[in-house]
Amino acid sequence: MNRAAKIALGASLAGLMLAVAIASALRPSAPDQRASVAVSPSESQTADPDLHRCRTITMPDAGCEAAWEARHRHFFGSDDRR
Repeated sequence: MNRAAKIALGASLAGLMLAVAIASALRPSAPDQRASVAVSPSESQTADPDLHRCRTITMPDAGCEAAWEARHRHFFGSDDRR
């Protein structure tokens, strides 16, 4: 392969890598999959609708605290070993 062909091949590869970098930078990022591992939204809605509502509020709520405590007891068992 002569020198001109090597230069053309190198320039082509550099252009291709630049195009891939630009395309990946402009593509929107995928949502984080780790957030859906614990409990899927449909699962939390069918299990306890109060917990689904409580995930979105920011103020203290006695009903939400009771729902979270019930969920905690259900998950860890009724024996509280602190």
